[in-house]
Amino acid sequence: MPQHAMDTDAFKDRINFVIELARHLHTAGTSVNRLEGALERVSQRLGLEVSIWSNPTGIMISFRDVVHGDPYTLTRLLRLRPGDTHLGRLADADHIAEQVMAGTLDIPGGLARLRAMDAGASAVHKLAVVACWGVASALVLSLFPRTGWADFAAAAMLGILVGALALYGERRPRLHDAVEAIAAFLATLLASFVASRLAPLSVQPVVISALIVLMPGMMLTNAINELADQQLASGSARFAGAMTVLMKLTFGSILASQLVALLGWDFLPNAGAAALPAGMSWWMLLPGAFALAVLFKANRRDLPVAMAAVLFGYGVMKACALVPALANGEIPTATFLAALAVTAVSNLFARVFNRPGGLIRVPGIILLVPGSLGFRTINIAFAQDATASIDLAFSLFAALIALVAGILFGNLLVPSRRNL
Repeated sequence: MPQHAMDTDAFKDRINFVIELARHLHTAGTSVNRLEGALERVSQRLGLEVSIWSNPTGIMISFRDVVHGDPYTLTRLLRLRPGDTHLGRLADADHIAEQVMAGTLDIPGGLARLRAMDAGASAVHKLAVVACWGVASALVLSLFPRTGWADFAAAAMLGILVGALALYGERRPRLHDAVEAIAAFLATLLASFVASRLAPLSVQPVVISALIVLMPGMMLTNAINELADQQLASGSARFAGAMTVLMKLTFGSILASQLVALLGWDFLPNAGAAALPAGMSWWMLLPGAFALAVLFKANRRDLPVAMAAVLFGYGVMKACALVPALANGEIPTATFLAALAVTAVSNLFARVFNRPGGLIRVPGIILLVPGSLGFRTINIAFAQDATASIDLAFSLFAALIALVAGILFGNLLVPSRRNL
């Protein structure tokens, strides 16, 4: 519809649709550069002139008033909590936007469908999500060398406990803000109890595996990516948020360790315990990929795509690591090449199937993100081992640099489709 022919009701409908789309993309965990680019393109197709400013906790959008003309504008401010990765919401919102832009769905109908996406999950789905926390924790534990069956079982059970706690705290603001610290405290305390009373454990790998879904690896990656894209305010805020999560996890874990020392619990000797089979990490990839796809809230029809992305990203990294020239160096080249391949394939998928590339990009890089490195770095810093802490910090930033560089080069190799 030409701008001069747009009446007040049509103008309001378009604004409300863009605002609702912005809210859903934000709560789906879309990075700022992708969110702003997608909203600008949708707005242009709807005949709106917009200026958008977004950050992890809110969005401000200003619309030029095409009904009254210059100098009138209409500005909306949305105060939002930082979004969590939600592939299903991303795919649904993208599909509705595509239909509206193509004219196969009217704007009021699109707005109604966006608002209908806020329905809560069923009790059965919540139980499945909690079980998937345990499977994801077991997958990560199997990636650690020299871990055994007792470690595997403990990581899975503690992962389920942490998942239940996180799910319980989602709609309880006071508990939600402290979930990371409480989860780290309980995971460390219970792992220490098992290691001192029931069975020998590799306590640190078990704790890291149980907490892995809470680790802000993806948040750190998005923060560096936004900084590289000159989204300085959002990138800095997201980086600060990630460091805060790491500090809460570290505080809870150290507090539990001090309580264990106060109680005088001595760990059972772990030498000679039966180790997991050499191929255990590969056997766990398929159920682990399914668990990660569920935890990323992918729609049922997108589960195979998300699972394939997890397998692809991890497989490329492992294949590259087999090449000595790629495995040895100051920069983790295997991580760079895996991120490049995943990003290029995700953009190609988006262009061919006209669907969000995030369905492949996000699960494809999840096993590459260095969330556990950040946790270990701050833990060691609290232990006042400056040398080891600095070494791990350099490893953390090298991994982040390689990962973000891979994403940037992947976008150069195959340009993204409508930013998502």
